[in-house]
Amino acid sequence: MIPVLTAEEMRRADRRTIEEVGLPGAVLMENAGAAVARVVEERFPAARQVVVLCGRGNNGGDGFVVTRRLGSRALGLLLGRREAVQGDALVHLHACERSGGRVLEAATEAAWADLLPRVGAADLLVDAVLGTGLSSEPAGLAALAIAELRGRYAAGVPVVAVDLPSGLSADAGVCDWPAAKATVTVTFAAPKRCHVLPPACDSVGELVLADIGIPTSSLAAGGPSLFLLEDKDAAAAFPGRRPGAHKGDFGHLLVVAGSLGKSGAAVLCAGGALRSGAGLVTVATPEPCLPLVAPARPEAMTEPLPATAAGGLAESALSRLEALARDRDAVVLGPGLGQDPQTRALVRRFVASCPVPLVVDADGLNALAARGAEPDALTALRRSAPTVLTPHPGEMARLVGRSIREVQAARPELATALARDTGAVVVLKGERTLVADADGRAAVAAVGNPGMATGGTGDVLSGVVGALVGHHGALLAATAGVVVHGRAGDLAAAQRGQEGMTAVDVIEALPAAVEAVRRAAGGAASAR
Repeated sequence: MIPVLTAEEMRRADRRTIEEVGLPGAVLMENAGAAVARVVEERFPAARQVVVLCGRGNNGGDGFVVTRRLGSRALGLLLGRREAVQGDALVHLHACERSGGRVLEAATEAAWADLLPRVGAADLLVDAVLGTGLSSEPAGLAALAIAELRGRYAAGVPVVAVDLPSGLSADAGVCDWPAAKATVTVTFAAPKRCHVLPPACDSVGELVLADIGIPTSSLAAGGPSLFLLEDKDAAAAFPGRRPGAHKGDFGHLLVVAGSLGKSGAAVLCAGGALRSGAGLVTVATPEPCLPLVAPARPEAMTEPLPATAAGGLAESALSRLEALARDRDAVVLGPGLGQDPQTRALVRRFVASCPVPLVVDADGLNALAARGAEPDALTALRRSAPTVLTPHPGEMARLVGRSIREVQAARPELATALARDTGAVVVLKGERTLVADADGRAAVAAVGNPGMATGGTGDVLSGVVGALVGHHGALLAATAGVVVHGRAGDLAAAQRGQEGMTAVDVIEALPAAVEAVRRAAGGAASAR
């Protein structure tokens, strides 16, 4: 996993590198600017008129290095007066001008207006206006520059951001004011929170992580709590199979799912489990659903359970469910169960008594959220066996008693809080699905696409995690499930297009996604 830092954690890593390693700040700034210039040269070789918009701080100092290194095709515009530039940034402003680089001063709004034709004539803009130190809404020249950057980006002009698009808060996914947008963002040493959390990450474009000399030990010393998942973090859950393996080696999953009108959720969950490696799957579903579920997934076994008059699971199914669970390696509970009062009561009792690893999804989660005079049922999740919760933002809001807006504004904080409160691993679904554990750490998966915003893809994910949790524990199962599920979605979108893909397409892409994760992580392909 790659650590994702706050602005303060990054400042401390800089300081440790300067004071303990002995690399001066001016050297780090040179390395940062050189990395950005290299990206411009490699990604945009046809750009002949480059304008570098430079603030007065360290981000602007990086911009002066970019201007110097790009030579005659670059023009730097300083937003402010030269005498306001200090420290390492001043060193590089002088170095740029003494080596023949061009830096023009836009010290007032009138001067900025006079220089706008030069910005308009550029075929590439470098955004070095504001960096990680921003704490309030940009004003003055910075706000004018951000507006111009946004306009030129919208007109199709490439924008390369230095560290982060100007106007974003380094520490948050939510931005309360207009920020710049970038085609490519070059960040240094480690991603920042705005690079990986939505909706801010949508403004970043392609994220390039540049090594500027800050050791990994300096990054880790700050104890980061947010990480970016890599393929190798998932590959451990998919080791190669030995030639003599049999189906019993790969786990028997019990899927408790479905109700009349929602039997497809059970089918999709079972399909996700089977396509991601489960050796055996049994679907326990209300008896009226059996004729629909059994032929839809012939590889799965089925178990009819007592039903309510409305076609949901009756509370009298509890003893049979408990017996089934004792003979299985793991259970997925919730897809398509509905919210019949008997079903809600059954879920609450079964969660507390289930003796094996448990994945709770969809209506299983809704049944655990307090409603009316019902007591809070989250205490049922304080189990000795591993537990994974897989809420989407609406389900998460019901579980923690917040609005969806509040959930989306504080995804890592609320997910880790729920994980600490319950001891479960929490998978908060949505754009940049997040995995949080009870130790207070969270990890983001930069995989998946809007084509997965279609009915049933969450049921598939719960099946994938269920297939893994019995053998690999809650955290690895959740991590690997999220990565492989997202990769399968990307493969399905590439084949079908985002508008036309369905949850079944994601299921069918899972085997290729597993192999892609293995290859990217340097692992061996499975035996055939």
